[in-house]
Amino acid sequence: MPKLTIDRREVEVREGATLLDAARRLNINIPTLCHLEGCDASTSCLVCMVKLVGSGKLVPSCGTVATEGMQIESETEEVHQIRRAALELLLSDHLGDCLAPCYFGCPARMDIPKMLRQIAAGELREAIATVKNDIALPAVLGRICPAPCEKVCRRSPADGAVAICRLKRFVADTDLASGEPYQPSCKAASGKRVAVVGAGPAGLAAAYYLARRGHGCTILDENELPGGRLRTETSEEDLPADVLDAEIETILNLEVEYPPGARVGDKAEFDRLRDEFDAVLIACGATAKEQAGPWGLTTTARGIEVDKHTYRTNIEGVFAAGNATRTKGMVVRSAADGKEAAEAIDQLLCLPENGAGQPVTGPGKPFNVRIGRLKEGEVQLFLAGASDAPPDNSAAFSPEAAVGQATRCMHCDCRGLHTCKLRIHSDAYRADPRRYTAERRTFEQNRQHADVIFEPGKCIDCGLCVAITQAAGEPLGLTFIGRGFDVRVGVPLSGSLRDALSATAARCIEACPTAALSRTV
Repeated sequence: MPKLTIDRREVEVREGATLLDAARRLNINIPTLCHLEGCDASTSCLVCMVKLVGSGKLVPSCGTVATEGMQIESETEEVHQIRRAALELLLSDHLGDCLAPCYFGCPARMDIPKMLRQIAAGELREAIATVKNDIALPAVLGRICPAPCEKVCRRSPADGAVAICRLKRFVADTDLASGEPYQPSCKAASGKRVAVVGAGPAGLAAAYYLARRGHGCTILDENELPGGRLRTETSEEDLPADVLDAEIETILNLEVEYPPGARVGDKAEFDRLRDEFDAVLIACGATAKEQAGPWGLTTTARGIEVDKHTYRTNIEGVFAAGNATRTKGMVVRSAADGKEAAEAIDQLLCLPENGAGQPVTGPGKPFNVRIGRLKEGEVQLFLAGASDAPPDNSAAFSPEAAVGQATRCMHCDCRGLHTCKLRIHSDAYRADPRRYTAERRTFEQNRQHADVIFEPGKCIDCGLCVAITQAAGEPLGLTFIGRGFDVRVGVPLSGSLRDALSATAARCIEACPTAALSRTV
C-alpha cells in the first residue's frame, strides 16, 4: 500500500486510492463539487486542486491516484488561490439568489421566506422562533414598522407585495395570546454582566440577545416603565400599551433586570458602571449625545461616534447603538442595531482572558449571489410556484387568511441555502461572485416533475445526476446536450423531467451540489 505525505503528514492508503481519499484519512477537508462516492471522477469543477511538491504541478485530487512517496500541498495560499479562482469562474455563470430580496430589505436581516413557509404549513410555534431569532419585538414592529422588506418584494410590481409585516404581527400576536409565549433557550450563564443604558427598542433588543447568549443584563433607564420612544412617539391606536407591555415582559422574563427610574448621571456614575459591569451599551436615544461628552465619549453631528461594524466607542468596553448614534432612525433600525451590538459585545465577552482568540468584528455578512433585476417575463416563472391569491389589506389576519397570504411568497431564496456546496465553499474561500462577469442567462424553472424543480441557471455541469440516472438504468435519464461552452444538462430526445427522473429524483437532488435540482416544497 502506497505511503505519501499531505501537508507534511504521512498517510498510507489502499492501492488505487486517490489523493482525495488520502486527505480524508487525515481529516483534511478538500472541497469538491463534482465528486460522489461510487461515481467515476469527472474532475470538472477543479475546486479540489492540490500541488505536487517537486514538479510543482497542480492536479485535481479527486481524479489523481496516490503513489508511493508523493508529497502533496493542500493548504497553502497558492492552492487556495487556485480553488478560489475555480469557484469564481463557476459563480460567473451562476444564476440564482442565495438570499431573497426581502432579506436585504429588512434592517434586522430576518429570514422572511422561512417564516412565510412555516405560516403556510401552520407551524406557528416554529414561525415565532424564526422571527425572534432576529427581531425581539415582532408584535410591536408588526404594527409600526414601515415595512421596507415589502418595498423590495419581487412580487410587488406584479400584483402587490406579500404582507410580510402583518404576517409577522399575526405570528407574534398569536404567540402572545397563547398563554405560553415563546421563550428561547439560553446558553449557560457566562458570569459576565452588561449594563444597557436606555430601555427603548435598541436597548431592549440588545438585552434580549445578550441574555440568550448567557450574559447577565441590567437595563438602566430614568423612566418607571421600559419602552423608551415606543411609549412617547406612538399612539395607543397604533401601538396598544398592553401589546407593548406583554412583549417587553417576554424580554424581562429572560432574567433581564430593570430597576425603575435608574438614571445614569454624571461621569462618576458612568465610570462606576464601567467598573461594575464587563461591558456597557449606551442606547438612550438622541439625548445620549448631550450626556456623552461629560462621560468622555467622542461625538459627531449625528450622535456618539462608533465603529460602524462593531458599535464600539472610543472607550474600551463601551458600545453605543440606535438613535444614540444617529439621532433619528426607524424603530426597526434601532432594534436591528441592538441585535448587532449584542453580537459584538458577546464577541468581546467571549475573548479568553489572555486576549487570544477571535477579534471583535461584529456581525458577519452572509455569502450571497443575486439575480438582480428580472428580465421581461421572468417574474411569471416565480409566480408559477406561488398561490394566485390576491393581496389582503386587512390590518389583522385570521389563521386562514394568514395561510393564504403566506402562500403568495414566490420562494425567491435558494431552496438549498444551507446545503449548497458552491455557496459553502465560496464563503470559506472568500470567493467574489463579481470577479468574472459574463452575460446573464435567462432565468428558467422546469416544473415538469411533481417533486422536483430544475433551475438550469444553477447547474455547473458536474455530471452527478447524469451518472446517477445512467447507473440506475433510468429509461430516459439525464445527459449532456450541446458542445463546448454551450453544453447543458438536459433530458434526451426532448423528453420531460418527469420521465427522466422516474426513480432517481431523491438521489439526484441529494447529490446536486448547487440546488439546481431541488424539492418542490
